[in-house]
Amino acid sequence: MISRIDLRGTAVAPGANGGIDRDLLPRAELDVEAALEKVRPICDDVHHRGTAALIDYAERFDGVRIERVRVATETISQALEDLDPKVRAALEESIRRARIVHREQRRRDHTVQVVPGGTVTERWVPVERVGLYVPGGNAVYPSSVVMNVVPAQEAGVSSLAVSSPPQAAFDGLPHPTILAACALLGVDEVYAAGGAQAIAMFAYGTDECRPTQLVTGPGNIWVAAAKRLLKGRIGIDAEAGPTEIAILADDSADPGHVAADLISQAEHDTLAAAVLVTDSPSLADAVEAELTTRVAQAKHRERITEALAGRQSGIVLVSDIDQGLAVVDAYAAEHLEIQTRDAAQVAARVRNAGAVFVGPYAPVSLGDYCAGSNHVLPTGGCACHSSGLSVQSFLRGIHVVDYSRDALAEVTGHVVTLADAEDLPAHGAALTARFGDALPPAPHATPAVPGNAATARKAPQGT
Repeated sequence: MISRIDLRGTAVAPGANGGIDRDLLPRAELDVEAALEKVRPICDDVHHRGTAALIDYAERFDGVRIERVRVATETISQALEDLDPKVRAALEESIRRARIVHREQRRRDHTVQVVPGGTVTERWVPVERVGLYVPGGNAVYPSSVVMNVVPAQEAGVSSLAVSSPPQAAFDGLPHPTILAACALLGVDEVYAAGGAQAIAMFAYGTDECRPTQLVTGPGNIWVAAAKRLLKGRIGIDAEAGPTEIAILADDSADPGHVAADLISQAEHDTLAAAVLVTDSPSLADAVEAELTTRVAQAKHRERITEALAGRQSGIVLVSDIDQGLAVVDAYAAEHLEIQTRDAAQVAARVRNAGAVFVGPYAPVSLGDYCAGSNHVLPTGGCACHSSGLSVQSFLRGIHVVDYSRDALAEVTGHVVTLADAEDLPAHGAALTARFGDALPPAPHATPAVPGNAATARKAPQGT
């Protein structure tokens, strides 16, 4: 059901990616570049025909003919009224916990006095308008509404629009639980559009939807390709790929827990990745036995079986936990569980992961819904250089420079010197022009840095 890779005895060289060759590890092959050429005409069509194109693509890709793309406000409200009270209570708790975590992420403006009369302030300004994508496909993701909307709201984004694929079973509307989650969060601008065409709608705008400045949210390869194509016209959070879980475990781990957690992510998609890294062959054997039993009992066993048997999944045998850490750092999983002795200490040594789940009572599923953390995370190894969605994703840092005449006079000589060194004399002239095209005398000396000789430059004579 799941393959094995034996890295015991493989040398771990110093360097990036944990010193492990990433090509040795399980990973799905996703050709976003090939998908790019297929989504380009779709995005161009939405650019030129707007809503009419979106309606046509809903019929072509989602099997339903819709009259309009924007969902009526009363329909969103009705979805909340019709929501199962237990689902509502669970969503409200998910929202509450997410707000607790994300509210603490909000950055504060900070001013630094560089010299007397010279300050630099970093202001944190929210993006004005954001498009939030919530996928459809094999499952329903109201949790993704929460994970997109809460950090955007806590960042102070003033205009939010949500898009999710139209569902033939619901007369071309997004799934009613998606709509209900939007209502709970106070979002009343929702569109029935999926895939690349939804990203194009956010990028270019239509007669129903104003253009956005940033698009966030997970999606399939077509969504990832559209994000890559339109990046620059819009900001994006990431090119999200299929979900993935890696578990670093030793012989103290419960094989039933490990198997259940691997299955939990494999049920997302046939391309979902499930990877166990362990120094215990006996645990590997026990987990395989548990998988056989548990997959047979699973609702989505065909999908899970294909995901576990795919090249993106596997059991990786390592010599010890140190090598296991090198492997998981090289893999840079979206979700990484640590199920070892002293799990907290081992987790503290992890460098590359979208989110780390510590010990036997922090499964990835907790993070998917109610840990308070965000589940929109980097995939495909991107966790070695990228972060998950947070309040910071929706903020821009702006430096505000405020210098007095004396503070500018003090540093003008240095600016002129550096401008001359770069053969950009007009840069220096922009400062000397403020002092009659001459270098001003410094009002007070700047303390010299130890080991560096003070430099001086005479002002030109006569102008």
